[in-house]
Amino acid sequence: MAVDPAEHRARMQRLKASVDRRIQAAQQEKGLVIVHTGAGKGKTTAALGMALRCIGHGMKVAIVQFIKGAIATAEERTLKSFGDRVVFLRMGEGYTWETQDRERDTQVARQAWATACDFLRDPSCGMVILDELNIALHHEYVPLDDVLAALQDRPPRQHVVITGRGAPAQLVDHADLVTEMKPIKHPFRKGIKAQAGVEF
Repeated sequence: MAVDPAEHRARMQRLKASVDRRIQAAQQEKGLVIVHTGAGKGKTTAALGMALRCIGHGMKVAIVQFIKGAIATAEERTLKSFGDRVVFLRMGEGYTWETQDRERDTQVARQAWATACDFLRDPSCGMVILDELNIALHHEYVPLDDVLAALQDRPPRQHVVITGRGAPAQLVDHADLVTEMKPIKHPFRKGIKAQAGVEF
């Protein structure tokens, strides 16, 4: 169906005016709490992309991985190449269906949380990424109230990104930005194994 050029231009002008008003009204700056959740792929990938953005702005980034830990990744190698601008800690011992030891998983998650709290108190960290923390919260390895309190008390300009499926409702309510990844298709369902450069 043909679109009238004058009608299209008028619609885009109205859209631009609306966007310009919102940009003009948005003058506040603050550290954001960002949550990537949902059953779809890409939550950690999105968080690590934000890490690269921060590094590009000269900011220091701290990454603490809960649950994950058994497998080194290309992202870790790449981000560590930025030297003292990035701290990347794999502090899990593997996925819960692999470890099958709730007591040990809880102990390891609490150790990772204690380390994360050090970064959440450090104003030199422009961004703290808590990868798969939502899984630790879901299994109650880490108390949600402790997490919400630490987020509330962190330095005012520090951004925090929390990933993992099943983000609790209270965390979603507290967050400034929440994205839910929704699975549509995945090659694993067709028997295709994890691919270098895509999954790791």
